[in-house]
Amino acid sequence: MRVKEIMDRKHPFIYDDELTTKARAMIRNFALRILPVVNGNKKLLGIVSRGNVMAISSSVSPIRVRGIMSTTRHIAAMEDDAASTVKKMIRLDEWYVPVVNSAQDKTYRGVLGLENFIEASLKANPNKLSKPVSEIMTKKVIACSPDDEVDNVWRLMQNQSFAGLPVVKKDKLVGIITQKDLLESRTTLPTFESKKGRFRASSTISSIMNTTVIAAKPSTIISEVAKLMISKNIGRIPIKDSNGRLIGIVDREDVAKQLVK
Repeated sequence: MRVKEIMDRKHPFIYDDELTTKARAMIRNFALRILPVVNGNKKLLGIVSRGNVMAISSSVSPIRVRGIMSTTRHIAAMEDDAASTVKKMIRLDEWYVPVVNSAQDKTYRGVLGLENFIEASLKANPNKLSKPVSEIMTKKVIACSPDDEVDNVWRLMQNQSFAGLPVVKKDKLVGIITQKDLLESRTTLPTFESKKGRFRASSTISSIMNTTVIAAKPSTIISEVAKLMISKNIGRIPIKDSNGRLIGIVDREDVAKQLVK
């Protein structure tokens, strides 16, 4: 299976001389995790992530995309082997990588996400993920409280490279908070603007967390969890016991690791 067979060819991109406010709007409106950056000849220059655009709060910021873009740690080519590429992505903790024509021709062609590989692998070999999710879940889960301050949780997410965290109260799973939630809330983070900061809503996680949480039991088969991730476009699924207590979490990387073993 080649990268070109499963990649997302319609994934949006942005030019390096466009405004960062447009990049932020695209990432928010299309629920993107990365936005590839190209020059006038459509040659790949870098990427803009959710973390990059969350540093921009003003709706009229004059900053250009080239001022906040970052380099990607891996770039895939159309003819690359998909499984080998995913192994590299897992090693680098990258869920998405831009795709170009070849190592010599950096013309942007799309994006490969772990979900593309998971979906294709499920169709090709649906029995490969037949173990219970308890065998691959992370048991020592880092979570936050509904009463935690938004900027403190954001710092934790940045420092630990987390795109989302379960929200727990008295050991019970009560919600989940993601970078997407933070972007959609239009929260201005004081860590990036000023010590004062501005909040359009309360500055606690309870005001913006998602309380409708898709969770699974430890006995749920991995393939069922993987299908939920694909169909609902979610990156992680908390695992809770019969009493509603959080006992683990599984993300797309955990599933992908099983597929490339």
